[in-house]
Amino acid sequence: MKKITFCIVLFQLSLFAQDMDEMMNQLSEGNNFEVEATYKSTWLVLSQTNETQNAKDLNFWIAHRFGDIGGEFGGSSTLYGLDVATDLYIGFDYGITDHLTVGIGRSKYNETYNGLIKYKLLRQSDKMPVSVTLFDQLAWITREEFSNNEFSQESDRISNFFQAVITKKFSPGLSLMLSPGLLMRPDAQLLSTEDQNNLFALSMGGRLKLFKRISLLVDYTLVEGLGREANEELYNPLGIGIEFETGGHVFSLNFQSSQYIIANNFIPNTSKSWTDGGVRFGFAISRNFSLGKKKNN
Repeated sequence: MKKITFCIVLFQLSLFAQDMDEMMNQLSEGNNFEVEATYKSTWLVLSQTNETQNAKDLNFWIAHRFGDIGGEFGGSSTLYGLDVATDLYIGFDYGITDHLTVGIGRSKYNETYNGLIKYKLLRQSDKMPVSVTLFDQLAWITREEFSNNEFSQESDRISNFFQAVITKKFSPGLSLMLSPGLLMRPDAQLLSTEDQNNLFALSMGGRLKLFKRISLLVDYTLVEGLGREANEELYNPLGIGIEFETGGHVFSLNFQSSQYIIANNFIPNTSKSWTDGGVRFGFAISRNFSLGKKKNN
């Protein structure tokens, strides 16, 4: 067993050394070196990363959340949550430029449609210690009303989430993220009198490369101003995942406390906790398509 562990450590160190050599070679080629691929995907587990699409690239997203693995609503009767789909997301992201991405999507929860815009404001380099990307997402609830006049006007169905994604790539194998954000909602979407229209959220997370094409992902969102949902506690979302790079695909297997996928839904509505069996399995897969000719270097 010790020999196997030692071999794994040596293998990881050799990959790290190769990546570090590549980075140092790039540094020596010019004085304006910019860090690339802080993350391999535009999403971590729940949170957005700083990455945007390349110009004229279209990314197709599918994400899925199953039911509770344990607790009152999990166990063998639901095949540990696999019989239940709490949310399903299908979306497209398109790169207008290398720094500007727009996207649309649709979630099963509340039959929500969303539009997003993502702009890479700063990029980590030898002169800039961090990368900063601005993210804005508008969500529109389209389901039928649960009660008369639940949404007295169409604007009652709309919420907006704005976030600044600050990331730093410390080494080829380690990237960390800190992202303050604000979710703004109308009164019709509040869960109780204790709830607030504006929720401040601070997401933190990171990516740790385990092998050449396999990485560990973690993110946690601290939400200030959460109320209660029908006398049920609301929680800060926590997600842990394993990411696989397979050429044009990025595939991740995740475990998270949130039932929902997009920030407008999971920030105010996570009513499950890892401590009470509320963790659930999910996955996300993206496929990138290049719709334009690449420039010759």
